[in-house]
Amino acid sequence: MSQDHKKSPPPIFFIVALGLIAFGAYKFLPGLFKGKSSDTSGAIANRISLGNQLLVTSQTTAQKKAGVEAFVNRDYQAAVKKFQDSLQQNRNDPETIIYLNNAIIYLNNATTSNGSYLKLAVSVPIGSNPNVAQEILRGVAQAQDEVNTSGGINGAKLQVEIVNDDNSPEVVRDVAKTLTKDPSILAVIGHNASNASLEAAPLYQQEKLVMVTPTSFANNLSGFGSYIFRTVPNISVMAAPLAEYAVKTERKTNIAVCYDSQAPDNISFKDEFVASLTAAGGKLVPTVCDFSVPSFNPESAIADAVSKGAQGLMVAPHVDRIDRAISLARINRGKLPLYGSTTLYTFQTLKDGQKDVDGLVLPVPWHPDTNPGSRFPENARQRWGGIVNWRTATSFDATQAVIAGLRQSNTREGLQQALRNANFSTAGSSEDVKFLPTGDRAGKPILVQVKQGGSTGYNFVPLR
Repeated sequence: MSQDHKKSPPPIFFIVALGLIAFGAYKFLPGLFKGKSSDTSGAIANRISLGNQLLVTSQTTAQKKAGVEAFVNRDYQAAVKKFQDSLQQNRNDPETIIYLNNAIIYLNNATTSNGSYLKLAVSVPIGSNPNVAQEILRGVAQAQDEVNTSGGINGAKLQVEIVNDDNSPEVVRDVAKTLTKDPSILAVIGHNASNASLEAAPLYQQEKLVMVTPTSFANNLSGFGSYIFRTVPNISVMAAPLAEYAVKTERKTNIAVCYDSQAPDNISFKDEFVASLTAAGGKLVPTVCDFSVPSFNPESAIADAVSKGAQGLMVAPHVDRIDRAISLARINRGKLPLYGSTTLYTFQTLKDGQKDVDGLVLPVPWHPDTNPGSRFPENARQRWGGIVNWRTATSFDATQAVIAGLRQSNTREGLQQALRNANFSTAGSSEDVKFLPTGDRAGKPILVQVKQGGSTGYNFVPLR
């Protein structure tokens, strides 16, 4: 039969077809979108653990894996044993100590009537910066272990949930939503980088969940809200002594700056450093040097600074782009004295920088040698088998502050009121933890310099 003589389907056919399409859309599209949404929550679930999954994969032993498996199966007695066995092999693993303490809590719940506990979360960049994440986790784990082995918080043990946020604002947004919706979580220790903390802070403030960041310095966090605290001083307090040291002690008045325009804390550090530099009688050498741009070129950055008469170079990278600051130091080869933001106090700086960062001066909120009367540095050394850095100390202090607040009240609102009280004070890693009305910590920094010595061949030594 020819094409012209084919019959068109009757109108009822189109009506039925359209009806079926509409019915299919009604039945299946919502499920499709719902599935997509639950994928996101599933992805966040993969980032959160009380002991039911490994997050720090670089610190894995067969015993730790077995402990996690037992934890998942609610065999807490076996989990406790396996986590203890793992720590015999690797004591420098804070994730295992936290999981061990959590397993002990569940084991006690099963065997005694007095199994009460109070819960906090700690959010760290395990995926993007595992070394910094573990520095923070060590402070939290040490505080948790100390309080739980000495009777708990008014008899209740401290449970800690670990979260991997990758220092990613997108991930942090979902993490904050998840944590605020869990009524059992009474506080969050975190986040690490300021761009992560600034993303989460509005939600914690809105939902009235205390956030204590141990490492975020950005000016924007100062006075952000009544539920937002930090155990580091305001960035202006940190930057001023460095600028004064460069101008007045080292007589370097013309300083170039290389910073990261995508790191709010290091933008703040740069701004405060420049203001203090000018106030001390120095001046900024105008160069364009931004660690965040893909086209960052250390050779041209150093050449530009030298050609414009710079006598020194201040570097302020994002914590996940420290490698770029090290590449700049490598090209510099000691030509210009180096000054740095607090971010650069990392094992990575020493290990990868070596002689290229020799002489680098930077401010830190804590150093193990500055308070001989404090037991914390020695306790930490015995526990972890080595010297800890300021992130471990300020994370310990953040956890200690939450513990002290929970002794007064074990509700979210009561904890916030305790920390906001003008008379609040608790013993920290070196000095007492006290908060200013802005939520910043009251305190002052120590200047340290990279010098030869230590396990990497170089070490951070306090300037006397």
